Amino acid sequence: MKNILTFVFCVFCLFTSSAVSQGSMTVAGVTFDNTVKVGGSALVLNGAGVRTKQLFKIYAAGLYLTSNKTTTADVLSLGGAKRVKMVILRDLDSNSFASGFTTAFNNNNSSVERTRIFSSITQFNALFATVPVLKKGDVITLDWVPGKGLQCTRNDRAVGNDINDAAFYQALLKVWLGDRAVETALKTALLRGNPEGSR
Repeated sequence: MKNILTFVFCVFCLFTSSAVSQGSMTVAGVTFDNTVKVGGSALVLNGAGVRTKQLFKIYAAGLYLTSNKTTTADVLSLGGAKRVKMVILRDLDSNSFASGFTTAFNNNNSSVERTRIFSSITQFNALFATVPVLKKGDVITLDWVPGKGLQCTRNDRAVGNDINDAAFYQALLKVWLGDRAVETALKTALLRGNPEGSR
């Protein structure tokens, strides 16, 4: 009897573990898988939250890393692939969307830092010029792939060319994680260190 109970317990643990590793997190009706692959690397969901402005929900965002981190410094110093996934929650003019990034870049990076990555910022803003309107439900991914750089997709289709500038991607992460991040609640959510996504 004891052996049977031990066997049942082991099977239960096995299935429970599998459910966690293959699970997900739902935020504002948007599901974020706990694990994804970027550039051949397995990443885990660090946290997910909602960007709001004047009480309107703008997009849901998830941060994927090679391992869970709970501070901005640890995220920025972490090597390997990374992903920021955004799911648009209302129709948006892409120019306004891009201008929000410009403001966040200015708020979270010094003038010296911005000068160094100016060409990359210009290239990044140009990505949105190819998409006049972002529709509710659109999925945007901003991946960092070592050796290739930033790769942007919209609904699984590549947008623009790779931006191979590590300093720029660091500045991009500070849009959500910097001292003057676009929203404190979203920053906290992204730095949650999702225990179900940890390995």
